[in-house]
Amino acid sequence: MDYEKIFSFAAAGFGAVVVYLYGGWSDMLTVLLTFVVVDYITGVITAAVNGKLSSEVGLKGIAKKVAIFVVVAVAHFVDRAVGTDNNLFMSATAFFYMANELISILENIIEAGIPVPEALKDAVDILKRKSEINGGKGE
Repeated sequence: MDYEKIFSFAAAGFGAVVVYLYGGWSDMLTVLLTFVVVDYITGVITAAVNGKLSSEVGLKGIAKKVAIFVVVAVAHFVDRAVGTDNNLFMSATAFFYMANELISILENIIEAGIPVPEALKDAVDILKRKSEINGGKGE
């Protein structure tokens, strides 16, 4: 079996799906993906520390994380439908979820008994402002 061809085909398929759903991969999506993964990991750590680890809860958490990317893709299609050239709705949606994920990460860390630097709390405010005041354009 030629694994290089299989990998190349899979990578091309993944790239095509990403371009279709999000207009391409961006730094904003990288940050959102990172926040989603870190939130999930800190949630698992916090559950383990508190003796509340559950595969059922974990599976629901993964489903919610997938739903975030579905909503961001829908926002991209709204941008296409209304003709915005700057991904206004997708950016606003992504910034909204980034702020929510960062808040959740901080809550998980605090619940696990780890102190949180004030700078991270300030970052939440910055993300909220980008999402609400600037319409998510990131400027």
